[in-house]
Amino acid sequence: MSAAAPVPGLAFTAIDFETANGFRGSPCAVGLVRVREGVMVEWASWLMRPPAGFDRFDPRNVRIHGILAEQVARAPRFGELWEQIAAFIGEDVLVAHNAAFDLGVIESALEVSGADVPSLDYACTLALCRRIYDLASYALPSAAAEAGFTPGRHHDALADAEACAAVLVDLTRRAVGPDGGGVDALLHSQGMRRSRLHGHPAGPEQESRATRQARGMADLFDARVPLRDERVMPDFMRWPDEGVNPPPNPDAAPGHPLYRQTVVFTGGIAMSRQAAKQRAAHHGAQTANRVNAATTMLVVGDGFEAADLQRPTGEGAGRPEAVTGALGHRKTRDALRRRAQGQAIALVTEAEFLQMIGGAWPQPPR
Repeated sequence: MSAAAPVPGLAFTAIDFETANGFRGSPCAVGLVRVREGVMVEWASWLMRPPAGFDRFDPRNVRIHGILAEQVARAPRFGELWEQIAAFIGEDVLVAHNAAFDLGVIESALEVSGADVPSLDYACTLALCRRIYDLASYALPSAAAEAGFTPGRHHDALADAEACAAVLVDLTRRAVGPDGGGVDALLHSQGMRRSRLHGHPAGPEQESRATRQARGMADLFDARVPLRDERVMPDFMRWPDEGVNPPPNPDAAPGHPLYRQTVVFTGGIAMSRQAAKQRAAHHGAQTANRVNAATTMLVVGDGFEAADLQRPTGEGAGRPEAVTGALGHRKTRDALRRRAQGQAIALVTEAEFLQMIGGAWPQPPR
């Protein structure tokens, strides 16, 4: 069925943010797509300066999205653009791929801008994809390909918002049918319901944990403050030992993408392995040290991208070629072998995982 074919009753706004650094309240770009009757009908995007004091551009983030501080030096700050962004959203349900991150961007960026946070309803295509699709990676490019949509450049905010919109439309067709239904009908079909960002007035009393944490790390996030050492931010990439596996949080939100996942880590990402396990457990995941029959998710560091899984071997063996260190890891090879044998294991990139946990980078040792 054509991606432009109507789906009666399906209306929402898809959104995607890119951030300047590891604090979610540092947006430097946003893309929005309005969908009516299952068809994309209106688009909007902005480059922006992150809120003052949280506007240092981390080279790691720049490598992901390609946006430089110089490109936004004369752009309005997020707080100045929010009225236009909110007007585009209107009363729509927001949809994003790992929506907790994008809604967290709105919350934290408004908090550090000294603005009220509105209440917003949202749904997550990442969580829905894990229930409806069967993929090796649930990264947005892989999900868009499964939906039959050819997206623009990954980590271009507007292109990713379009891909997210296309995925939500396809998920609705598969789970609800072509006769239609809104976002609520899709969620209901999977035993889910809308999530909500609860609004609150400006002021430190009700600020989110991520914002409170970032305020204690202003020397890292404030572009006006010289870094103690230019290697401080890249140093976040170091991994120590495996650490212990904490018990899953019994009060975690069932709709979170990590909820009830059995998660294993391989390679380096932007925090210690112990910290990563604690963050995953906070969202209801059971962590483990090795890939086994219980594993449902492998977080792969060292620069792994979902596109790496599309590289065939020279012998036509139907599996990715180990062209990067990440794909050569023993855990990664084991996960791919098990997946080929029918075990449902998702391979998750560093960027995906960091968005899932939705917090700032850990502070490096002094």
